[in-house]
Amino acid sequence: MKLKGKAKNILISGILLPIFLFGIFSFSNDDKHFEMAKNLEIFASLYSEINKYYVDDVNPNTLIKTSIDAMLEKLDPYTVYIPEDDIEDFRTNATGEYGGLGIQSNKINDQHIVLNLYENSPAMSAGIKIGDVITEVDGVPLTNLSDDQAGKLMKGQSGSDIQVEVLRNGTEKLSFLTTREKIVIPNISYSTLLGNSTGYLRLSEFTRDAAEDVKKTVLELKEKGATKLIIDLRENPGGLLNEAVDICNLFVPKGSKIVDTKGKIDAQSHSYQAKSEPLDLNIPIAVVINDGSASASEIVSGVLQDYDRAIIIGQKSYGKGLVQVSRKLSFNSQLKVTTAKYYIPSGRCIQALDYAQRKADGSATKVPDSLKTEFRTTNNRVVYDGGGIDPDIFVTKSTPSSYSENLSESGLIFEYATKYYYAHDSIASPQVFELSDIEYQAFVKWMETKSFDNPSQVENTLELLKEAATEDDVYNKLIAEIEDIGTSVEKIKSNGLMTFKPEIKDLLEKQIILRYYYTSGQVEAALNKDEEIKEARKILDDANTYAAKLKG
Repeated sequence: MKLKGKAKNILISGILLPIFLFGIFSFSNDDKHFEMAKNLEIFASLYSEINKYYVDDVNPNTLIKTSIDAMLEKLDPYTVYIPEDDIEDFRTNATGEYGGLGIQSNKINDQHIVLNLYENSPAMSAGIKIGDVITEVDGVPLTNLSDDQAGKLMKGQSGSDIQVEVLRNGTEKLSFLTTREKIVIPNISYSTLLGNSTGYLRLSEFTRDAAEDVKKTVLELKEKGATKLIIDLRENPGGLLNEAVDICNLFVPKGSKIVDTKGKIDAQSHSYQAKSEPLDLNIPIAVVINDGSASASEIVSGVLQDYDRAIIIGQKSYGKGLVQVSRKLSFNSQLKVTTAKYYIPSGRCIQALDYAQRKADGSATKVPDSLKTEFRTTNNRVVYDGGGIDPDIFVTKSTPSSYSENLSESGLIFEYATKYYYAHDSIASPQVFELSDIEYQAFVKWMETKSFDNPSQVENTLELLKEAATEDDVYNKLIAEIEDIGTSVEKIKSNGLMTFKPEIKDLLEKQIILRYYYTSGQVEAALNKDEEIKEARKILDDANTYAAKLKG
């Protein structure tokens, strides 16, 4: 039974207040519990007064949700309240499964556009394509709906029918009647054999069965001839702790400590060991990470580093050493709460931010280098806590220009890739496809017909400098020089499509490949140019250097 409106208010004023009062007397001997009960009574009475006297009608769900979110904001970003309406999305994140069409969409310029499709999904089978604008779902127009609202319309019980209306290539209106199915988000988004002997797998999720998926993929790669392995964890935000433990177990001896969790109460403190016989203790491994590799990704990379079982390549990881569990609340809501910190075999915790000690502006503090503790791997190599996993081989992350980033975010590259797709029946394989100079010039010419707002941090800074100089007689003479710099910036921007041609061309090629070969094609195309993967293959191909690196 669900309570709405006045019923909820009656519940709060008629039932909760006496409970809070009882709590005050029950815990009067315990200062902490007394303060909790006192403040809950204050909160309930305040809410009751607002509901009764505030000039406009108050939505109880919105008001309470806002207050809960504000309270949890004082803790850490991972402790969150999940109302009943969002439970399905929460389950999807944990299990990697949902009932739906397999569409990844986003609202761009007030249009819900199909950005990607899961392969062999109902949407793909029905004929929906990347670039289609979804206009209606089961007769409901999407124009004024948010991304979340549109997503909830498309999700539903597996086996239920759904009618989707789309606008294709700006002119063609199409209607698709299809059936929702169980969509399983793949843990491994791509795997292949690089050269004759290097297996590669990109682990994108740590949802249910991630360890089994890794085991199966590694066995398949070994059957194809893999004698070395690259595990790509870049941009993997983590997931289920037990899956990370089981993945580590594939490469370290049975009985090895994997991770300890230490919480405020004993029930949240656990020690996890490798319980099964390993899959392979000898295959050379390179793990690729970056600043988007977090949590479970850091457990896998950190454990393999602590046991000197793999070379870690890339950039420092995110630094999330916190463990969350979900707790059921009343009315089908839940709380995801941080209950512990985790410690990998060397004894280090890689948590980078201290949410208990905040700066004056409210932001969390970082663990200073002076307070970081030195730990040792099995082979006595030095590693540190308090700030993510440091790679054994650092590779500078390539950073695109602000011009290219703004162009990508504008949706114009995506739009042109769709236009290109409908003008070309096929393209070469992902590994060899490349736009010719003539084709790139066609894109440049098309861009001349489009409006492209290209804000720049440099321009914003120059504007502030000019404003400050105008207000100060001493620096007034600098205005001309500031304007000259602004003119130079404008020249760079006006010729940006040629100045930044290599990176823009690369972005455009990736979007075009996505139309024909989907996510797996994009990854395949990127591997040839990937500096981290080149470094991983280089170290794996040099057995002596690989062994020496792990020995320290």
